[in-house]
Amino acid sequence: MAFEGLSEKLQGVFKKLKGKGVLTEADIDEAMREVKLALLEADVNFKVVKDFVRTVSEKAKGSEIHAGLNPAQQVIKIVQDELVGLMGGTNSKLTFSPSGFTAIMLVGLQGTGKTTTAGKLAKWLRSEGKQPMLCACDIYRPAAIDQLEVVGRQTETPVFTDRESRDPSDIARRAIKDAQVRGYNILIIDTAGRLQIDEALMGELKDLKKQIRPHEILLVVDAMTGQDAVNAAEGFNDALGVDGIIMTKLDGDSRGGAALSTKSVTGKPIKFIGVGEKLDALEPFHPDRMASRILGMGDVLSLIEKVEREYDDEQAEALERKMRKNEFTLEDFLDQMGQIKKMGGLASLIGMIPGAGKVKDDELEQGEKDLVRMEAVMRSMTKAERRDPAILNASRRKRIAAGSGQPVSMVNTLVKRYEESRKLMRQYMGGGGKRGKRLPNIPGLFS
Repeated sequence: MAFEGLSEKLQGVFKKLKGKGVLTEADIDEAMREVKLALLEADVNFKVVKDFVRTVSEKAKGSEIHAGLNPAQQVIKIVQDELVGLMGGTNSKLTFSPSGFTAIMLVGLQGTGKTTTAGKLAKWLRSEGKQPMLCACDIYRPAAIDQLEVVGRQTETPVFTDRESRDPSDIARRAIKDAQVRGYNILIIDTAGRLQIDEALMGELKDLKKQIRPHEILLVVDAMTGQDAVNAAEGFNDALGVDGIIMTKLDGDSRGGAALSTKSVTGKPIKFIGVGEKLDALEPFHPDRMASRILGMGDVLSLIEKVEREYDDEQAEALERKMRKNEFTLEDFLDQMGQIKKMGGLASLIGMIPGAGKVKDDELEQGEKDLVRMEAVMRSMTKAERRDPAILNASRRKRIAAGSGQPVSMVNTLVKRYEESRKLMRQYMGGGGKRGKRLPNIPGLFS
């Protein structure tokens, strides 16, 4: 998970502070030394770390204690506020042209996932009510146009191509005209990359920028390359001037140094993060929410948004009615597991749940395996058994276990978790209002 190592170390530092009650300057200095080491181990830029620790230390020693906070909580609040500032302060949104048509130019080195990100961005824009079109301007990389066409089909987004032209600027100009004539209001231009920044690449991109005057230039960088990503961002911004950054593969970077360094080094905000291989695994970047995740406080807002994208109002209202009438069955439980899969599995959700950051990798892996095993058990039941688990006597459980290839104990575990989840869901929805509609149950996380 993203920031896993950093999150664990910072939470360890704050646990020590909470145990002291009254903090001295020596306590703060010791904590800041540990915070500094944690940030450096997370591959955060050295200058960024130095400035961050100095600022937090000065504020921790010189601040008045807010009402309701003890000294340790005050330090944690300062660290959280500074982390938010470090990553940009607020969510930076895309800028759309007031004329109604927007050109977005994606740039970056080879291997950062630029072409796939173009498709992800198109899919996200469609979910926001926009009408995007893709344009293939990478005329060098073998099969680059083919790849963009595949991504276009998968996201139901049209792609403008010209396999004969060797002039990216001409292709982009004609693509803009074609998109406008066909009624699309956004053109996403996938440009060529290189293994490293060179004059030829920058010359081509500068010419493209001059010719089409894009409303947004978004740089795609790979979070897993750490400070190399930050250096690339600095180089592209100095030479071309970018408006924002899309950081891919953040879900695979347990350190997170690039995400914490980029804004300070380049002055440009991270606008989106890639959190998986699927084409819907692109999220707007919220510094405040990410800071909460790093500090183990969860990110309920992002969790709700993720759930709402996959779980429509009609489904949620039907589930709520069932829960209020005590009609929640194992068929509904099975449906909930399907929703978890669509949202990327437990790994993509666990960091958003307050306190769940303490879950270890092996425990998370076991949880994923248990969900697969429970699904096998439920699919071995008859419809009558899923609709009325009360009829699951010993002989039925034995038959289901044999049919699913699982021990009887797994059948018993499933029934137990189902009963616990049903009870918790009834308590959650008992308050009425919209809460029950917004956040469906996540089986396996409440056990």
